[in-house]
Amino acid sequence: MIRFSSLLILLLAIYTPLCAAAEGGNLMHMETNLSNKASLRRGARTFVNYCLSCHSAEYMRFSRMGRDLGISDDVLRKNFMFGTDKVGDTMTVAMRSEDAKKFFGVAPPDLSVIARARGGADWLYTYLMSFYRDPSKATGVNNLLFPNVSMPDVLWELQGWQRPVYKEVKDESGKTVKQIDHLELEAQPDHKPKAYQGEDYKQTVHDLVNFLVYLGEPIKLKRYTIGGWIMFYLALLLIVVYLMKKEYWKDVH
Repeated sequence: MIRFSSLLILLLAIYTPLCAAAEGGNLMHMETNLSNKASLRRGARTFVNYCLSCHSAEYMRFSRMGRDLGISDDVLRKNFMFGTDKVGDTMTVAMRSEDAKKFFGVAPPDLSVIARARGGADWLYTYLMSFYRDPSKATGVNNLLFPNVSMPDVLWELQGWQRPVYKEVKDESGKTVKQIDHLELEAQPDHKPKAYQGEDYKQTVHDLVNFLVYLGEPIKLKRYTIGGWIMFYLALLLIVVYLMKKEYWKDVH
């Protein structure tokens, strides 16, 4: 049994990086911080403005998000709720899946647990940073991490356009071929929406991914609070137990 468990752990350790490599190579690292409510609110702003028109988050209610992130119902109705009037509704889209398949070839996935389905924040962060111009594609763009993706670069007006920089490498047969080495910014956005002026694109993506991680497990915020109180209680209990121990053993010593 012990040998089987060791073998299973070894196989998982080998399989995980192979999966990452198959998805497009090395991932950029991103530190999430679910205790940063300001970051989560900015991520929610980007989500409803750029993602919620096609992607739903049907396991999250506007009221729950507002309560967790400190957003009042009035602000929710004014700035976050474009498809419904009830704060208790879930974050769904008006577009039917049948129509989405006609428009895009495949229905855009629900993003409620996308961070967990894709293995974490690093994949999402790298994906959103890896769009580049590709005139051969119907959308005019491609993605370095997810080649031939059908999703357009919806954040182009915040980042601008990237172009691929190629290098020459030899394939298995010894033939010299061109391969994308890295991406570089080709053109700055003509103008950013007012809410994003002066904001760095990397920070915008960081906040969005931070919010998507929160969507996947919103109870984490409450667990952090409960965990803090438990640690405080245990620290007090340790003092009490130590004093009790000294009282009980004072005659022995």
